Amino acid sequence: MSLCRSFHCFYALAVDSPDFVDRRLSPLWTVTREPLIHQFVGYLQDNRRRILEAPDEVHVLEFSRTRILEIQHAFRRLVRRGEERLHQLSQLLAVGLFDAPYDLVSVVVGQDGTRGERFTLSQPIRKSQLYGLTDRDLGQRLLGRVRFERESGWEPARLIANAVEYVPTAPNPLGIHKIMSRIKAEEEIWNKVVDEIFEVDAVVERDKELRHLSRYVKDVFGLKVVVGDVDGVRPVMERLTQLRWSSEQLMDHRVRDSASCRRLSFLETKDYVHGDHLKDSGWKAIKSVVKWWDRVFEIQVQPLPNYYRERERLTRESHAAFKERRERLRDELGQRLPLMGLYHQMLHWLFLRPDDSPPQLEGVKVVLHD
Repeated sequence: MSLCRSFHCFYALAVDSPDFVDRRLSPLWTVTREPLIHQFVGYLQDNRRRILEAPDEVHVLEFSRTRILEIQHAFRRLVRRGEERLHQLSQLLAVGLFDAPYDLVSVVVGQDGTRGERFTLSQPIRKSQLYGLTDRDLGQRLLGRVRFERESGWEPARLIANAVEYVPTAPNPLGIHKIMSRIKAEEEIWNKVVDEIFEVDAVVERDKELRHLSRYVKDVFGLKVVVGDVDGVRPVMERLTQLRWSSEQLMDHRVRDSASCRRLSFLETKDYVHGDHLKDSGWKAIKSVVKWWDRVFEIQVQPLPNYYRERERLTRESHAAFKERRERLRDELGQRLPLMGLYHQMLHWLFLRPDDSPPQLEGVKVVLHD
């Protein structure tokens, strides 16, 4: 029996088909249950394996515009639902950690596109706005009020980063200054998918020259708890492991009353404040991967001085250099693993520039049907 080669055909496979692969193997399984996304990622995984197993054959990757549009819609649902869970968890953490009322603030880092100068804007928001707009929409709306006068007219600002902050309005016993939520940009999420398909962590670990790349592979949805100093980090971590939410608290935040929602389930913790994991850069935090409800989140607990240094870097030119360095590392991996480079180019083309000519690689042809 010939295997189905196009994604349109692959999408129609039944679960009991011999060509069906369990989509729980998808790198995005922990952040979404959108079947079309997992089937698309599965198609990429299967073709990666097929191409590497028969490198001397000519392979064709086929996609349809209709399916790609459906995937884009599913991806937006992923972001919206993930952000909703992220903010529900953030609010429950604020209840459990602050022991005080709190304000919500939308924060955006923008850039003058001509001069390259960066700036930070913040604006109080209402809780209802968290669920009506994505975090990026909130940031773009705030940034949309800024224009720079140029000879050619008024130039809009460029979005560099944005977050939602939960800021206590009174001192709290744990000395927490704020909780911040963030989600990766769409392109970075797809970069992570390709990294997982090609098992970048394993490649990096085996290759000492590339080992420093591993720090760039992160989770999609994340939270940061900022405390006063280094001594305050561990008490907050201990409190996080002990947190339990009541049925009433869950209902107040539109959260299902179930065992998976009453507490955080810690999957992994790395201490970059004490012990053997200290970074040469001086960056400090305790970083954990937790499961809550039906998703996985990254939680960082970071001392305030380190947070300010990180924020200063974000608002300086050096952040651009950081991103350029990261992209150079990805390019280096793409040169060593040409098929991985093709996958990065292919996803960028499919979702951002589908009217351009498709990327190609010797022995692999990429086709987009109307």
